[in-house]
Amino acid sequence: MLYQNSIGGILVSLFAATMLVFAFDSTNLASFKHTWWAAMVVVIVIRFIDSIWWRIKQKGQEYDGRRAILRFITGTFATAIMWCVYCLGVYASADTVELASTIIIVSAMAGGAASVLAAHKKTAMSYSFILLVPFSVALLLSSDDYRQVLGVLGISFGLVMSISAKKAAEFTSQAIRLKNENALLVQHMESQVEKRTRKIYELSNLDPLTGLFNRTAFLNHLKSTLNICIEKHQPMALLFIDLDGFKKINDTIGHDAGDQILTQTALRLKEHCKDQQLLCRWGGDEFLIALPNTQQSAAVAQAKTLIDFISEAYLFDNAQLSLGATIGISLYPQHADNELKLIQLADMAMYHQKKRAISTSGVFSKELGSMLMREQFLKDGLARALENKELSLCFQPIMASDSSEICAFEALLRWKKDEENISPVEFIPIAEQHGLIRKIGTWVLNRSCIVAASWPKPIAVSVNVSVSQLQTDDFITIVEEALLASGLKPTLLHLEITESVFSFDKDIMIDRIKILQSRGIKVSIDDFGTEYSSLSVMQDLAVNTVKIDRSFISRLDSSGLAIVKAVINIAHAFDYLVVAEGVETKEQAIALQKLGVHFSQGFYFSKPIIEQDVASFIKKPCIKLTEQSASITS
Repeated sequence: MLYQNSIGGILVSLFAATMLVFAFDSTNLASFKHTWWAAMVVVIVIRFIDSIWWRIKQKGQEYDGRRAILRFITGTFATAIMWCVYCLGVYASADTVELASTIIIVSAMAGGAASVLAAHKKTAMSYSFILLVPFSVALLLSSDDYRQVLGVLGISFGLVMSISAKKAAEFTSQAIRLKNENALLVQHMESQVEKRTRKIYELSNLDPLTGLFNRTAFLNHLKSTLNICIEKHQPMALLFIDLDGFKKINDTIGHDAGDQILTQTALRLKEHCKDQQLLCRWGGDEFLIALPNTQQSAAVAQAKTLIDFISEAYLFDNAQLSLGATIGISLYPQHADNELKLIQLADMAMYHQKKRAISTSGVFSKELGSMLMREQFLKDGLARALENKELSLCFQPIMASDSSEICAFEALLRWKKDEENISPVEFIPIAEQHGLIRKIGTWVLNRSCIVAASWPKPIAVSVNVSVSQLQTDDFITIVEEALLASGLKPTLLHLEITESVFSFDKDIMIDRIKILQSRGIKVSIDDFGTEYSSLSVMQDLAVNTVKIDRSFISRLDSSGLAIVKAVINIAHAFDYLVVAEGVETKEQAIALQKLGVHFSQGFYFSKPIIEQDVASFIKKPCIKLTEQSASITS
């Protein structure tokens, strides 16, 4: 404040000094006045230079305020003393007009100092005192009445100005203090607002666990980046990252370990992502990275590097945890020019790659898109297939090898949608994958029992049971309810399971199979030899029948013969019955009969028969291969 107002005060002092020295002709004081004016100009120039230097070098900067104030008040007191010297030097010889003009000018300058110097109380009070009081005392001691009157007025005005300067300085000091207090308050409020703004930003844009951008923020950044790539005709790659084995860590060790894994994974991804705005946690254990100006080969290489980095051991409670990552890649402009579509396609590529080979990367393709669209079409159709009455059953006879009599029928599921007959090979895996097989399997079981109960004579029906069906706790109840509702005898129900069930909890599966057998229900291992076959499974399982897969029967005249012989020998050792699937020729049927196969099934005997024609087929005479007879229900 002192320096801010200094230029005006300095110029006023220069103007007043010049007017008093050169406006009044005092021949006897000319030398004194000119000398005084020169000295005053020197003081004023020094003060002016100091003020200009402050404005250029110190204003707005951090500096030693005490030294600056000392410089300022030194110049101010020098000016006040110079005015005091002038007044005392001319008062005795000046005429009335010059004397009156002098006291008016110094009084005015004292009055102005009360406000101009208000930032420094002592200086403001002293300035007015030095200008007026010595001069007024000298006038008061004069013998002339008018000089005494001027002295009284000067002393009075000097005292009043000193008091006014004191009050003005105190008011200014209080105002400055309040201003600083308000500034601190405003600063604190701004700090709080900034913290809340930052918190709101974090809540709306950042994932609270990993600190990565969330979906909303990432989509905005991805859209902007994609638009830039479109404008500049640059490619872009999008990586959809899904951790392999994360669910197992969460389920076995706990969610704390899972959270630490996600946090460490986020840190690893940050190291390999140049632009943090193009990295996000999409949800769960899924992450996305956008790579602008990146071609397919570079994206695949980057994905390989990320997989290797993510697959390095994680530390948790002084233990090392391992997991991998599968990455799907979509590209602009090859696959899509929309950020949501790119994400969808990368997700599809990741999902497909995870089924093919986990902890690898795969690039989306049109062929993959067509395949996945077909899969989605089948999935959506299967969800409504029962209510739309699109599912039906066919039955293929299982014949006794020695008598060629019908011993059972295998129930085969068929699906006709929009005049298209869809193969079970295509839709059964989709039903299993998307959790639809339990509902469909329950329908097949119930319908098979109802149809078998209506046949003209008691013949067993064989029904395929999926792994997920057998895993459900209420499966035994479902089977019992199907038998009760249809009236079919338990001994006429055969359940076919695949060896893959024993890749899960073998003890639970064996217990359930034993419960089914205790009810009189027969159990078969379907497609034996293609999956988890082992002597220990054969020993523990205690099933009734083993079905040899058709792939071995088709190569009966070559490599398949040895496998068929081995399976038959093992089955006979455990006292299991043997069914050969996929018998297409008479030669195969006779050869299998000679090898000791108990039952045969295939196109040589009959193709699958629709539900309505089974009764008439049962009444037809059977093909006779030998004169001996056996029963599958024995």
